[in-house]
Amino acid sequence: MEATLRYVAPCQFGLEGILAGELRRMDAQDVLAENGRVLFSGGLEIMARANLCLRTAERVQILLGEFTAKSFEELYQGMKAIPLEEFIGKADRFPVKGYSLNSTLHSVPDCQSILKKAAVDRLKQHYRIDWFPEKNALCQLQFSILKDRVSILLDTSGPGLHKRGWRAHSNAAPIKETLAAGIVDCARVKGYSTVCDPFCGSGTLIIEAASKALNIPPCLRRRFAAQEFGFVPESVWQQERTRGLDLIRRDAEFHGYAWDLDPDCVELTLANAKKAGLGKRITVEQRDIKDFSPLPKGITLCNPPYGERMLDQKQARAIYHTMGKVFTRTQGESYYIITPDPEFPHCFGHKPDKQRKLYNGMLKCYLYQYFKPVPERSHGHE
Repeated sequence: MEATLRYVAPCQFGLEGILAGELRRMDAQDVLAENGRVLFSGGLEIMARANLCLRTAERVQILLGEFTAKSFEELYQGMKAIPLEEFIGKADRFPVKGYSLNSTLHSVPDCQSILKKAAVDRLKQHYRIDWFPEKNALCQLQFSILKDRVSILLDTSGPGLHKRGWRAHSNAAPIKETLAAGIVDCARVKGYSTVCDPFCGSGTLIIEAASKALNIPPCLRRRFAAQEFGFVPESVWQQERTRGLDLIRRDAEFHGYAWDLDPDCVELTLANAKKAGLGKRITVEQRDIKDFSPLPKGITLCNPPYGERMLDQKQARAIYHTMGKVFTRTQGESYYIITPDPEFPHCFGHKPDKQRKLYNGMLKCYLYQYFKPVPERSHGHE
């Protein structure tokens, strides 16, 4: 096993810079941000640390190899040249999945079967066996073919890293945890911050804010695919979990407030906050947005309702108008509002100090950021 491996962390579009910053802070090497993913290098301890501690990555993959292929023969030979035996045991499962974009080899099922055949032939040769039981660790091989350039990856995470291990249930339109963490990063939430979400839903934004403020590794409570890999010693995971626990800032002054008009959302947020071990750090109440009270020097993060149908859209925009009246900025308050509605600033009545394009899954959204003070006399409109 090589001392240093190359890794890939895919992420939602718009979060690449934030994710690259996270990786540099955790001592990953040769960090390189690309569209929808960040590459980095390190030993097995960096792989475990990335899985446990990254807030905005979707998963962590080992980059096993890269090559150009315009024919099935080149695809087969490229895969067969990769030392898969360093990663896959003779009784391990190694399914293959992936995608092809703007490439000569565009049939995904054909590529899948060629790559699987090459993997089997390589491992047959190494282990000197003709049949693989595929019953032990799941070594999910993934491929991406982009403009004839093939990347072969081994997934180390298992379920996506947005699955933190605390969410019991969610409401109808939850914001993804990894995106919520990106918003928290943009809002520069610190250990001493006071944060509010007046449309808390299932509590994702406020829980991610509390987790960041207290420096709690987001995936400390869950397991990963690589914990079953024969080449990763259990001591690596023990060491990195201990490191993560030691870095928690239990003395942080952070407190969060989660409000929602829907009593079911209030109950859901209470349950999720408790399951995340943050029940004492978050106050949850049923409250209407028209009764919103800004927290002096507080940070408000929210994902307000958005209606795709005309009537719903009209109601949503009426809520934005109300937000514009009650979200005052006279005592150092700041607001970070994510919505797919490009008309939000007009309805809100304020031009944002900054806006950023982000994606919630495939849905294009805008993060409208308001952090500069405005005088009281504006009464909600600039």
